[in-house]
Amino acid sequence: QVELVESGGGSVQAGDSLRLSCASSGLVFNTYTMAWFRQAPGQDRKFVAAITWTGGTIYYADSVKGRFTISRDNAKERVYLQMNNLKPEDTAVYYCAARELRVITPETRPEALATWGQGTLVTVSS
Repeated sequence: QVELVESGGGSVQAGDSLRLSCASSGLVFNTYTMAWFRQAPGQDRKFVAAITWTGGTIYYADSVKGRFTISRDNAKERVYLQMNNLKPEDTAVYYCAARELRVITPETRPEALATWGQGTLVTVSS
């Protein structure tokens, strides 16, 4: 059974940092592109960042470029999202997603992905 479990969310002030983690089980992690999406209240789920199975290709949403960094540890079967200089508009539930042997890009629609975590809430106050 495939499972993704996010952790690391919380409530912070603008300008602070957080590091999200997504632990996987039940899949061959080093064959999966991993990604982070987020969903703010009343909005659609949106792409944040993705990293291919080798870590050789990384994509970011324009809104987080220069502030967020995605990384993965294939030995630990985890993907991370380091979020610096957080802004109130970063407030959302952050979801981890996985896709086997296919890339996830900023144009990938969430409906195209079958494997998701339960989400972790990030709240940024001004």
